[in-house]
Amino acid sequence: MTDLFDPWALRGVRLRNRIGVSPMCQYCCAEDGFATDWHLQHLASRAVGGAAMVMAEASAVVPEGRISPGDLGIWSDAHVPGHARLAAAIAHAGAVPAIQLAHAGRKASRLPAWHHGPAAPGWEALAPSALAFGDYATPRAMTGAEVGALAPAFAQAAARAVRAGYRLVEIHAAHGYLLHSFLSPLSNRRNDDWGGDFEGRTRSVREICAAVRAALPDDVPLSLRISHTDWVAGGWTTEESVELARRVAALGVDVVDVSSGGLDPAQKIPIGPGYQVPGAMAVKEGAGVPVMAVGLITEPSQAQEIVARGQADMVLLARAVLRDPYWPLRAAEALGRLDAMEAPPQYERGWGSLGTMHKRLATGEPARELSATAGSP
Repeated sequence: MTDLFDPWALRGVRLRNRIGVSPMCQYCCAEDGFATDWHLQHLASRAVGGAAMVMAEASAVVPEGRISPGDLGIWSDAHVPGHARLAAAIAHAGAVPAIQLAHAGRKASRLPAWHHGPAAPGWEALAPSALAFGDYATPRAMTGAEVGALAPAFAQAAARAVRAGYRLVEIHAAHGYLLHSFLSPLSNRRNDDWGGDFEGRTRSVREICAAVRAALPDDVPLSLRISHTDWVAGGWTTEESVELARRVAALGVDVVDVSSGGLDPAQKIPIGPGYQVPGAMAVKEGAGVPVMAVGLITEPSQAQEIVARGQADMVLLARAVLRDPYWPLRAAEALGRLDAMEAPPQYERGWGSLGTMHKRLATGEPARELSATAGSP
């Protein structure tokens, strides 16, 4: 039985446990896509908290692929040094630095989420078809040449990510952004090679996966994030997600990050603790691929159960680690797995070294000696 604190190897990368930090868009500070001190402290603090992997937010592979003007970018070699600073800080804290490559499609050119509305001055949003998302501006349908240019753009961004020091790369094809909108028949009404049936609608994602895999060293894992269902009748389905996962695994995708929804405002989502885990399990069992599960995973016992039952190979947290960057350390304590985690040595006076403390307790050392580790001089 797999444990939440068991290590996991993907290609040449070793993850110290099965807890990861999801990419979370910050919608701020990154003028022209450049990383700032905000991104540094946001990501590094989660790595210090004990997660095995920390993934930088959706980083646009082209300027018009940003959701908001404050999003990170990786469309230029000039972005590499800033990303290198982020990756080095994550790695220094013991976590695997990862990055999500993205194009926002028809959800692009918006103000930060807490303001709503279009960005000013904005830029033209692109999509498979000229169909708006809710009350957003109607995007322009991409030409065949523009669709064909996506795979090279993602591949070049992946090569930059590796130069920056990221050790896992994820392609974002979920939540109604560009690649998801190619997959779903609700948003893709094309009648060319990138539309129509399953084969056509999945072509762009398959081409991008193949191109990115070719751009990555053999020891760097590739992840694909998908929405396993649109939660709308006539939309993308879990069954199609299983088949897509099977296809991209053959192209070199190592793990599928399974989320859901985000494509259509008419979605009816049965939100509750772990509500997306059944979709992750369906992809894992149906396609025979490793998966990461997300979605209201907040309690240590809940995360442990997901991994122990084999519903997913790893859990990714977002809101839980926004509230508490040290969630993995607290989970180890709650689950009686102090032996599996250690607080950074700089923090021992506040936390105590969890692994060391467990060993002292096991040998029956006096409590006064334990308190001396964490107490004031």
